[in-house]
Amino acid sequence: MIFIINKRTLFFIVFALIFILIVSIIGYSLSGDDKNKTEPVISLNQSIQPVERGDDTSNYIAFACNVDWGNEVIPDMLEILRDKDVKITFFVTGRWAKEFPDIFKLIIDEGHEIGSHGYQHLNYGNLSLEKNIEQISKADEIILPYLNNKKLNLFAPPSGSYNQNTLVAAEKLGYTTILWSIDTIDWRSGSTKDIIVDRVISKNDHAGSIVLMHPMPETAKALPILIDKLEEKQMKVGRVSDILK
Repeated sequence: MIFIINKRTLFFIVFALIFILIVSIIGYSLSGDDKNKTEPVISLNQSIQPVERGDDTSNYIAFACNVDWGNEVIPDMLEILRDKDVKITFFVTGRWAKEFPDIFKLIIDEGHEIGSHGYQHLNYGNLSLEKNIEQISKADEIILPYLNNKKLNLFAPPSGSYNQNTLVAAEKLGYTTILWSIDTIDWRSGSTKDIIVDRVISKNDHAGSIVLMHPMPETAKALPILIDKLEEKQMKVGRVSDILK
C-alpha cells in the first residue's frame, strides 16, 4: 500500500517534529538549572593540607590529647600537668563534652588549649562534604558555650581519618586540620609506660613535633617522665598553637 502525503501534511509533520525537539531541549536545560540550584557543586581546593608538625626551629614540642573516652584518667593527667606547669591541647568530641561536662570544665579551668575532635568518633574520610560540615558544626554547638562562645581554630579528625571533603569542611568553618608527627600508640594492647616513653624520646626530630596521646592509665604514668626527658633535651612541652608557624 502506498501513502501519498501532500505538501500541507508534510509541513505540519515537520513543524510538529521541530516543536517537540525545541520543547525537549528547553525542558532539559530547566531541569539542569534546577539541579544546580538545589545541589550546588563546591570545588574542592586541592591545596589544603593537614598540619602534621609545626616550626622545626622551635624549642616547643606539642602534646595533643584526643578525648572521646578515658574521663576517669583525665583528672590524674591534669594534676601532673599542673605540677609540671605545662599546658597542652585537648581535642574533645562534642559527644564526650556533652556527657562529661564537669570534667570538660575542669580541663578548661586548668587553662589548657581546646580543639575540636568533631561530634562523634567516626571515620571522617568516608563522609561527604555535607556530613563533615554537620559533624564539626554539631561539635561547635556543644563545645563553644563552655568557652564563652570563643571560636576554636584547631580540628583533629578522629583516628586521623580524613578526605578532601574533611579539609574543605574544616576550612569553611574556620579550622586548621591537625594530625601528628609522633604517635604514642597508647591505645594498643601492651603499650606500657616505658614503651610509650620510648616511642617519643627515641625520635630525633622533636622540635615542632605534635605528639598524639589519649587519656590512658599508662599514658598518665608516662606523662611526667616524658616532660622531664624532653626538658633535658632543651624542649619545652606545650600546645599545638605553640608550634604552628
